[in-house]
Amino acid sequence: MLIKPVCTRFFAAIAGTSRYFSVVRSMSQVNSEISGIDKTRARLLYQSKKRGILENDIILGGFAEENLAQMNEQQLKSYDELINGEHMEWDLYYYLSGKKTPPKEIMVDLNGVYETIDKERDEWIRILKESVAIESVSADPARRGEVRRMVEWTMSYLLQQGAECWLEELGQQTLHDGTKVPLPPCLLGELGKDKNKKTVLLYGHLDVQPARKEDGWNTEPFEVVESDGKLWGRGTSDDKGPVLSWIHAIKVLNQHKIEIPVNIKFCFEAMEESGSEGLKELLERKKADGWLDDVEYTCISDSYWLGTEKPCLSYGLRGICSFHVEVGGLQQDLHSGVYGGSVYEPLNDLFYLMSQLMDVNGKILIPGIMDQVANVTDLEKDAYQKIDFDVKEYRESVGAAKLPEEQKEPLLMNRWRYPSLSVHGVEGAFSDPGDKTVIPAKVIGKFSIRVVPDMQPEKINECVAKYLNDLWAKRGSGNTLKVHVQQGSVPWVHPIDHPHFQAASRAVKRVYGVDPDFIREGCSIPITLTFQELTGHSVILLPTNASDAMAHSQNEKMRTNCYIDGIKLLATYLMELGY
Repeated sequence: MLIKPVCTRFFAAIAGTSRYFSVVRSMSQVNSEISGIDKTRARLLYQSKKRGILENDIILGGFAEENLAQMNEQQLKSYDELINGEHMEWDLYYYLSGKKTPPKEIMVDLNGVYETIDKERDEWIRILKESVAIESVSADPARRGEVRRMVEWTMSYLLQQGAECWLEELGQQTLHDGTKVPLPPCLLGELGKDKNKKTVLLYGHLDVQPARKEDGWNTEPFEVVESDGKLWGRGTSDDKGPVLSWIHAIKVLNQHKIEIPVNIKFCFEAMEESGSEGLKELLERKKADGWLDDVEYTCISDSYWLGTEKPCLSYGLRGICSFHVEVGGLQQDLHSGVYGGSVYEPLNDLFYLMSQLMDVNGKILIPGIMDQVANVTDLEKDAYQKIDFDVKEYRESVGAAKLPEEQKEPLLMNRWRYPSLSVHGVEGAFSDPGDKTVIPAKVIGKFSIRVVPDMQPEKINECVAKYLNDLWAKRGSGNTLKVHVQQGSVPWVHPIDHPHFQAASRAVKRVYGVDPDFIREGCSIPITLTFQELTGHSVILLPTNASDAMAHSQNEKMRTNCYIDGIKLLATYLMELGY
């Protein structure tokens, strides 16, 4: 049978450590010896023991007494309503004793749902093909109409599932040349407004990276091709496949007339691949008008497993600090044969600076950066040892002959819990095929540092600027140096023992038959922290994609089994949130 979900915070609130009174033996003893709130406590303990709800209390050493002793009047009232209302058959011992799996009696059987999802496989692929065919490339102003069409197409599909949806216009975008083009709208929606249920906000994006067959694709990027157990096409994994999986999951639950035990809110944007322009401002407005007030959970399915077989839950992201190093001094580009050796060359100066940012193994050489990183704890080391990760498979997947670290634990720590520095390119220098023997008048080197918890972006910016200026003083060049700090984001990390993560973990176990690995991500997803700050509640990254999806690259794909099983996972996650 399906019963109403109970607020997880209630169970967290009743955890206690002190003893309050001895085991009561009868209701007459309760009534004669105490009164008021103490009487309520004693009565509830007696009823719990009499009904067997907490039959293991004596073995556990007074577990029920300890918890009841810590409840305030409102919590006692809630507990009273719980065990004396419609939930008398519910064995609360499962929760109070710390067990992670709810009693089988209250869990909805989803086998029928899973069977339907498998049976409708071809339909899910047909819908994915239809969505991928819409070339929603947000970086191309000429295709801005296609981006809007993708948003409207998704809204139509969501409306069919009974959701209330609307488009939020975000205004205009000013391009580098001053041209203004309309931003695509953001799709917001709601499904369910039961005040007795919690609310989860689902986020995804509908825009994609640019793609052309001549860039190295084996197939037409906007035509989904199924081969070798994979669905090839731009957006299959990032992020149209996962967004559609949410809607598919709701559709099947509705078909089986299963009540979803949480209210759902939707936020599907269409500028994620172009910096999510306008989204933060929209969310701040929605926060001001109260739309986010009831959101207790936010779920983002826009990430990936660590490998290709075992599912994961992501509890951390690195932040980013980006820098532009500008070196100039000449009024115009010069002929290297005529002027070489007689002027200070900006590109040579830039190489001098950029070559001293890190060593050959990637160690950051900027003083003060690594001082901000927390030491690795024994608990953390143990967690990394338990993660299922194949170094050889990883090396082969990235196409590297050798890695700076060939052991699992230090390699993963370098990806997730230590900062890294990457040089991205040089603006102003000749980069086309062939030769151009020119001395550029001004060049801009671009690099970034991925930052981890405990690191302060302001401190990092200071360290970088001081280091580069000190090097410049030693260089003695006649050119000029300017260090520009670009927009960045702070790191995000979340406790994995939170009920939100436990619900997601149970969902993974039910669908895949294994416990997930808890991992961090080396990348930065700024909207994650925005949701956490604006809602004041938990955010989780729940990936459905294997690590070989090749998002942003040629031949992007989603494994067919990941797509189908992902629908099952997201449906199960929605159900598990209610337990």
